[in-house]
Amino acid sequence: MSEVKKGNGLVYKNHPLRRIDNLIYYGSMADKYIVLLQILDTKKEQDMDVATRVSVQLQMTDPDLKSRDRVVKKSEKDSLYAAMDVGCIWLERALAGK
Repeated sequence: MSEVKKGNGLVYKNHPLRRIDNLIYYGSMADKYIVLLQILDTKKEQDMDVATRVSVQLQMTDPDLKSRDRVVKKSEKDSLYAAMDVGCIWLERALAGK
């Protein structure tokens, strides 16, 4: 597994986080698996948007596979916290080979 160095952006539980609009990529493309979090719905809480529906997918990083064949597991959660919790567990288990 690749080591994440300090100063390379946001890191959660030793894996990098990258956000592009409503997509959050959790994990390194150098590893065999990553987690894709897609924010599907949000609601306004005071002056901030809060995710109310998030799609979670454990994906293989193999560039030779079609995008639909890369998906190993998928689920939908009602908060970003719940989605990150499931995604983190899936990624750790997948990278450990379990």
